[in-house]
Amino acid sequence: MSLSSDSDIGTQPKIRPAGATELSWCKAVPGGTGITVLTLLLSKPPDTQFLQNALQKLQICHPILNSKLHFDPVANSFSYVIPPNPHIQIQPFDLPSTSQILRTNFPGDYASLSHFHLILEHELNNNSWQNPDPSSDTDVFFASLYTLENNKWVVALRLHTSACDRTSAVALLKGLLGVMVEEEKEGVEMEKGKDAEVSLGIEEYFPSGQGSKPFWARGVDMLGYSLNSLRLSNLNFKDTVSPRLSRVVRLKMNAEDTRRILSSCDKNGIKLSGILAAAGVIASHSSKRVPYDQWEKYAVVTLMDCRPILDPALSSHHVGFYHSAILNTHDIEGGEKLWELAERIHSSFENSKSYKKHFSDMADLNFLMCRAIENPSLTPSGSLRTSLISVFEDRMIHQSNKLHQAIGLEDFIGCASVHGIGPSIAIFDTIRDGALDCACVFPFPLHSREQMQELIDDMKRILLDGST
Repeated sequence: MSLSSDSDIGTQPKIRPAGATELSWCKAVPGGTGITVLTLLLSKPPDTQFLQNALQKLQICHPILNSKLHFDPVANSFSYVIPPNPHIQIQPFDLPSTSQILRTNFPGDYASLSHFHLILEHELNNNSWQNPDPSSDTDVFFASLYTLENNKWVVALRLHTSACDRTSAVALLKGLLGVMVEEEKEGVEMEKGKDAEVSLGIEEYFPSGQGSKPFWARGVDMLGYSLNSLRLSNLNFKDTVSPRLSRVVRLKMNAEDTRRILSSCDKNGIKLSGILAAAGVIASHSSKRVPYDQWEKYAVVTLMDCRPILDPALSSHHVGFYHSAILNTHDIEGGEKLWELAERIHSSFENSKSYKKHFSDMADLNFLMCRAIENPSLTPSGSLRTSLISVFEDRMIHQSNKLHQAIGLEDFIGCASVHGIGPSIAIFDTIRDGALDCACVFPFPLHSREQMQELIDDMKRILLDGST
């Protein structure tokens, strides 16, 4: 039974143009960066119609999830067209269909990686927005249900990042789980009535004066970013010619090791993002076998959720893209201590925040990103790598409960693709039931799976050695 109402059929769709940051994502996604995916592994068969109704409820509460992207080739712009009724349809794949998809797309990994993991990677590379067509608008939200062997199922949600940042994906996960266990108060119902309007782009919520700066200052800053980018070092590239895909390596720790790392972070006054970035930089520099005392410059991007500091402040259930990126560079010679480098990374980020660069530099970074998309040769070897690593300022925490067990939730992963423009390593961290679980996304075959697995293993070793 559909949630659409017959009385709504004659209602005209709402339309709003994409904001500046959203427009940057609309230009990035066709190249392969910005496909947000949330996959849930279930041990109990979900009721497809019930699940579809749950997703349509989410579309009603968050209209941006119900929108379609419209491309105007004359103006070279995008807009969101929001129909009056929720319309998402779950695409089911039975066991033979699922097996065929995975065998075709992952001939070398089919037997060695879990099929849940491979479905995540398949969805990250399923780009419905690759070729914008002005004659046909494209949904920003897709859902699929895959059947696996041994009575397992995977629910896969795939979204355009301009409509769903990491905080939105967390809200989506909580809302969906809330409906699935019939606890609407946890997600969907609590947002009805106050989030039913079409949300605006992040620039519309900037505190007065914080998103602007003098023309000359913008020119100086953009020149600085451009010159710095020419001096940046990168992880060694394996294949700069072949078409690229996003692949994932997971960094997982047990609860006790995680507790020690978080305790050390608290003791040193450094967020988890700082220590993850530091371990990534050290491991990357070490992997290149650079002679000691040969300095290299690495870029770290920290993504921060701006919702609490917007005007007016937005709740964590306000769906859309409301993150900002702060880019800092760090000179490395080899032999750096983990916590000393983490302190440098943390201090640089906090200093940039104190100067409101998350607002004032947003337009600069958006502009430079779009120029690199249009001219890949501006990046090393045409790699489209703009930084070594990206991390999120604040960690995501998930605590399982008996209700989640009741629906058979065994695992979930949320992350986004990076095989267009972006970092060599994008870390999406979660503290799940007290244990660290990071989805580390990388562009393949620019970097190989073996190369990245070795790097992530080294990061884990560095983190554990540094927290003893």
